Amino acid sequence: MGSTITEKILAAHAGLDRVEPGQIINARIDLALANDITAPLAIKAFRNMGADKVFDPNKIALVPDHFMPAKDIQSAAQCAMMRDFASEQSITHFFEIGRMGIEHVLLPENGLVGPGDLVVGADSHTCTYGALGAFSTGVGSTDLAAAMALGETWLRVPESLRLEYTGTLPPWVGGKDLILATIGKIGVEGGRYMAMEFVGPAIADLSLDGRFTMANMAVEAGAKNGIFHVDAKTEEYLDRHLARDYAQYDSYLSDPDAAYVREMTFDVSGMEPQVAFPHLPSNVRPLSRVGEVALDQVVIGSCTNGRMEDMEIAASILAGRKTHPRVRLIIIPGSQAIFADMIRKGYMEIFLEAEAVVSPATCGPCLGGYMGILAAGERALATTNRNFVGRMGHPESEVYLAGPAVAAASAVAGRIAGPDDL
Repeated sequence: MGSTITEKILAAHAGLDRVEPGQIINARIDLALANDITAPLAIKAFRNMGADKVFDPNKIALVPDHFMPAKDIQSAAQCAMMRDFASEQSITHFFEIGRMGIEHVLLPENGLVGPGDLVVGADSHTCTYGALGAFSTGVGSTDLAAAMALGETWLRVPESLRLEYTGTLPPWVGGKDLILATIGKIGVEGGRYMAMEFVGPAIADLSLDGRFTMANMAVEAGAKNGIFHVDAKTEEYLDRHLARDYAQYDSYLSDPDAAYVREMTFDVSGMEPQVAFPHLPSNVRPLSRVGEVALDQVVIGSCTNGRMEDMEIAASILAGRKTHPRVRLIIIPGSQAIFADMIRKGYMEIFLEAEAVVSPATCGPCLGGYMGILAAGERALATTNRNFVGRMGHPESEVYLAGPAVAAASAVAGRIAGPDDL
């Protein structure tokens, strides 16, 4: 019996020839990540366990992205604790304001993750890096503290779910639509503690930005990780971004006779843009079945859809148009580099002329942080990843999820709409 790509990565990091689903292993890590919410908890746990030094100051990333620039005194104090710890431990990858971005956009962009890596982060969307053929998963702050001290973590080897996407992607349909359609089919527990492995010709046609989006939202199906095989598009991305020589990485492929707990096929040829209704990412409808849903706010950004491709799609739709008078349009690029590219390519002018507000890179409203909190009774359409009760503000508000094309068109229409409706 062969092994999946996830099983091969875990076996290599555990120093074993092979591993089986359900097996408990200790595995060496290549990178540990925390942000301004989770790092202070991890630092306290690190101190409490009597640790003195991190295992490798070059393999820890601290990113103040949730409430930064500091929205209040508590946020400033949490970032100060991170900053002091980074200085004390000589941590290489502390991303100060002005250099930081949304962590799951920033780390791949800075070449800190590559194929075959094992990455743990005290943030559930750490699974994003599976787009590069890495095993990456979220952990609690206490587990992260142990990983920072020891350079390893414990894991239960997940079963694998093989998801194949066939056909040709229609216009305006991208990674967000594929993952929403998938979650709509299997539910928010359909991939519980599984490795969601994305394959097929439609995946081969998908951009890296689209793959990051899909891997990012694997956790919304309850998955342990989402993962893609490395192909020519991955290698081209890595050539532009890797901090290390690509030859230092190990790329793995699933064996033809690998065992999967379930295999599913999705034909994307006739797929419409997808919209997740409140209050679950699985409450998905195709755009043609949305009906008349008026909006108060649209958010384009986040670790799910704050990349350059998302900004390009939004700009192409907003060019020459105005945001509906009733709608607040908030655009949040995923990093400083993307912000700079938006300026160079003229997207910033398009967004400002469309009467959008453009924020520095931050998680901001996605988690109900700031830069777009909802009042009671308000509705937002967002390119973010979660739409739980109270996720973006008041518990009596509503959040709908969609890709950047639907988000931009909806900002103009004042209701949930697609580009063709304009």
